[in-house]
Amino acid sequence: MSIGANIQATRQAAGLTQEQLAEKVGVSRQTVAKWEAGETSPDLEHAAALADALGCTVDALVNFDSEGTGLAAPPRGKHLFGSVKVGERGQVVIPKEAREVFGISPGDKLVVLGEDGQGIALCKEEEFMAGVAAVMEAVRKGA
Repeated sequence: MSIGANIQATRQAAGLTQEQLAEKVGVSRQTVAKWEAGETSPDLEHAAALADALGCTVDALVNFDSEGTGLAAPPRGKHLFGSVKVGERGQVVIPKEAREVFGISPGDKLVVLGEDGQGIALCKEEEFMAGVAAVMEAVRKGA
């Protein structure tokens, strides 16, 4: 997907009009329209202002590929790594970029959490256990 399409999808997901986004970035509505149409591209300064106004990163505006999903660029700190296929025995391969971002290495243990109607989540075991220990310590001090 192009930066223009990402600007448009992310703007719409944020519930902003072209005029509102233009005001936040300090440009005209026509400039935003040209960016979205792919007629021109924002310079680095305006790309940073766009990302700020839209609550995402410049990288997401430039590189996010939502081809066929209709999704906007993800907000800062949120990631969309793509989809994975579950193998016959329940195996899932975590995408390389996700492993790099979250520091997951071969041999690491992960805790699988779930909530009905919401889905599942993975967490490194040592981070999960550190959270449990912190809660237990807070309970102990409060008792």
